[in-house]
Amino acid sequence: MGEKDLLSDDDALFDACAELVALATARGVSVGTAESCTGGLVCGCLTAVPGSSAAVRGGVVSYAVAVKRAVLGVSGEVLDDPALGAVSAECAEQMAQGARRTLGCDVAVSVTGIAGPGGEEPGKPVGTVWFGLATPAGARALRRLLPGDRAEVRLGAVRQAVALLREGVMETGFSAGRPRP
Repeated sequence: MGEKDLLSDDDALFDACAELVALATARGVSVGTAESCTGGLVCGCLTAVPGSSAAVRGGVVSYAVAVKRAVLGVSGEVLDDPALGAVSAECAEQMAQGARRTLGCDVAVSVTGIAGPGGEEPGKPVGTVWFGLATPAGARALRRLLPGDRAEVRLGAVRQAVALLREGVMETGFSAGRPRP
């Protein structure tokens, strides 16, 4: 499966993104992304939807640790700790919080992991992906072990990130006349 296939030949993923954009727009919720192993694919899927500018603020591709630190504000305590590092719950949460702050959005999702074929670490096999979700209520992280080759891991990560972002939008809707936080 090539990268082109990830975005153009997956009707279910496009439909999920279209539903998310429509939901966020109807609820008055803005969204954003912080991506490492997906390299901007989540934001790319969202912005493939016509009219997505009504809800999508943008995305930060933070493939390098230095970008996670400088742009998203992930702490050195997390990034420099061999037990945590860039593929951890703490990093995923801080990436999502950093995206929310940097992009000025209501809800942000983050993705950081090991898509392969190399990069495996002790306790973090290829396919290990952490997702972060930041909303006005706080942040949380979710770990998945995704099967397949690099393209399949990345596609699975995009699907999971879109689903998680939808959860955040559902939790965050603003009513007409109620000020945004």
